[in-house]
Amino acid sequence: MPEASCQKQFIMTTRKILITGGAGFIGSHVVRLFVNNYPNYEIYNLDKLTYAGNLKNLTDIENAPNYHFVRLDLVDATAVNNLFNEHQFDSVIHLAAESHVDRSITNPMDFVMTNVVGTVNLLNAAKEIWKGNMEGKLFYHVSTDEVYGSLHDGGFFLESTSYDPQSPYSASKAASDHFVRAYHNTYKIPVVLTNCSNNYGPNQFPEKLVPLFINNIRNNKPLPVYGKGENVRDWLYVVDHARAIDVVYHKGKIGETYNIGGFNEWTNIDLIKVICKTMDKILGRHEGESEKLITYVTDRAGHDLRYAIDANKIMKELGWEPSLQFEEGIEKTINWYMDNQQWMDEVTSGDYAKYYDKMYASR
Repeated sequence: MPEASCQKQFIMTTRKILITGGAGFIGSHVVRLFVNNYPNYEIYNLDKLTYAGNLKNLTDIENAPNYHFVRLDLVDATAVNNLFNEHQFDSVIHLAAESHVDRSITNPMDFVMTNVVGTVNLLNAAKEIWKGNMEGKLFYHVSTDEVYGSLHDGGFFLESTSYDPQSPYSASKAASDHFVRAYHNTYKIPVVLTNCSNNYGPNQFPEKLVPLFINNIRNNKPLPVYGKGENVRDWLYVVDHARAIDVVYHKGKIGETYNIGGFNEWTNIDLIKVICKTMDKILGRHEGESEKLITYVTDRAGHDLRYAIDANKIMKELGWEPSLQFEEGIEKTINWYMDNQQWMDEVTSGDYAKYYDKMYASR
């Protein structure tokens, strides 16, 4: 049967997919895409609803007939096992993770528990439910380019690049990647992995650079830049990442890793200046006014100099490519935050956390 026909057959089949971390930044975009594009799929969004999980990210699809929300901590192995026993998932798309490097430096054990223990608990639950019948099953593990360490002499991260994590966050993600591959090799669980570059776009918690600086510029607050702002990152619009996850889920080869990136490198200081210039235009300020808010601060411990992804494998083998250039994507992103200032105000004040009680406490 031709590949296109196999693909269509797979998509049309009813499936029951557990997406972890689906109330977070990237996860909410993945949940929305799967709920809207695949009405035959039953989508279960599992999220602990820590500070970065926000159900208001999903108000547009929360009443969809194929969408279900489950509040659960992946560190609770019994609860994870019970959930798998109850729903008999055929697939897992695992995005749930502690992800902020600064927080990992302060509280590394939180990252060990969520990112490592939580992942192993999921793998164990899948192993027990799927044993004896791995046909049509998939454990898709979403990781980061930070596991590769830092690029100092040019070049790009390849899928074959050796791991060299430099922070507790990246070390915890590297460990979880290794466990996923080990369970594939040892227990024959069907897995795919992706390692993605920095994401930006709507609904990102404002501890991250892009929404933090948008909000600070809006409120005329300082823009803290580590060191001289010379660290380089490859940036990808979050919707393009969700599209890539869709493609890998449906077409990726079992046991393979795919790097996802935008071929879109920016030094932090140059990126910040683009944000400042765009914000000045949107806010009607004189050009250069927001740049005056830039404040250089002591560099972060273990701060990797450069990340850059070679995404040729996913582009050539699976046909994915990014849809937006950075200047277009950042303007689209800034406009979203400016049009959704209530969302930002609720997130920064903590009021967003009340939404779960309002929506689910009486159910």
